[in-house]
Amino acid sequence: MKITDIEELKNISREIKRGIIEGVYNAKSGHPGGSLSCSDILTVLYFNQMNINPEKPKDEARDRFVLSKGHAAPALYSTLANRGYFSKEELKTLRHLGSKLQGHPDMNKVSGVDMTTGSLGQGLSVANGMAIASKLKSNGIRVYCLLGDGEIQEGQVWEAAMTSAKHKLDNLCVIVDNNNLQIDGTISDVKSPYPISKKFESFGFYVIEVDGNKIEELINAFQTAKMVKDMPTAIIAKTIKGKGVSYMENQVGWHGKAPNEEQYKQAISEFEI
Repeated sequence: MKITDIEELKNISREIKRGIIEGVYNAKSGHPGGSLSCSDILTVLYFNQMNINPEKPKDEARDRFVLSKGHAAPALYSTLANRGYFSKEELKTLRHLGSKLQGHPDMNKVSGVDMTTGSLGQGLSVANGMAIASKLKSNGIRVYCLLGDGEIQEGQVWEAAMTSAKHKLDNLCVIVDNNNLQIDGTISDVKSPYPISKKFESFGFYVIEVDGNKIEELINAFQTAKMVKDMPTAIIAKTIKGKGVSYMENQVGWHGKAPNEEQYKQAISEFEI
């Protein structure tokens, strides 16, 4: 299934955002801000770009996705549920005792999760391994790795980036969710990684800069990445933390807390189509 209608994709993105709020509200904990900021990215990947089949979640020929910023699990869970990997009703069990939907994604519990993540900075190393394996097997899969902009303060990210370039992993696409906020404030105040694009260029990546909350720009960026040869691609996606919920947008306080009942109702109403 590949959806190309932009309005349909926008509607799916709203449903994914709604699922994020449902999950975090029912859990009474979680990370809504950074989940909402990357929901448009996941919409385009899972509904327009990636070669995947919910009926064959372990198909060796499938493309792979690594959510390196594992605390944005509500976004991945909602995307997978909307894509048909499991029931959307299960989103309400987020972080509940006995639920498979833990605070960070577990590949051994959740259908559609390609890598267990949570310790920041490690995702690109794993994605490299997946991309190298695909090269060795000549099976043509593409690997996508979503990093947080605060996460790239981790040194392992840059060790991994050198490895991506050394092995000319043109089947690897890194996306940086550049919402400019992390738990302690703006990324520039905490420990600035700017200019992000120049850093990835200097590490041997082909770099594309986009508005990460615009479906059309994301589609064009991923299509361009598929044509790049002999080097990995990094898409620097400028996003808004808390995107879609008016009182959460660009508010660092919504990095890791759940809405109360009144806030929940307001957020859900803002996603009505």
